[in-house]
Amino acid sequence: MIALLRLAVVGVIGLSVVYLLMWIYARSVRREQLEKDWAADHPDGGDPDAREAFIETGVKDYEPGLRRRLIIFVFILPAVAVAAILFVTNYQ
Repeated sequence: MIALLRLAVVGVIGLSVVYLLMWIYARSVRREQLEKDWAADHPDGGDPDAREAFIETGVKDYEPGLRRRLIIFVFILPAVAVAAILFVTNYQ
């Protein structure tokens, strides 16, 4: 039982690090895409304040969906997979 608790603690810490890194990476990719979209729509550069507002609004609109997907793919799916593997190896 202690081994399972140790696995859970180490798993949560490791998955939290993965979650944080993936969150940072996904936000940066989305920000870069918004910057490219702005550059395509405004070849002359446009207003720098409007550009920054466009990018910040786009990133804020993207965050709720990103958070939901990351929680599912980083925390829930691996936990379900480990639980299924433990069940199959111990009880079958």
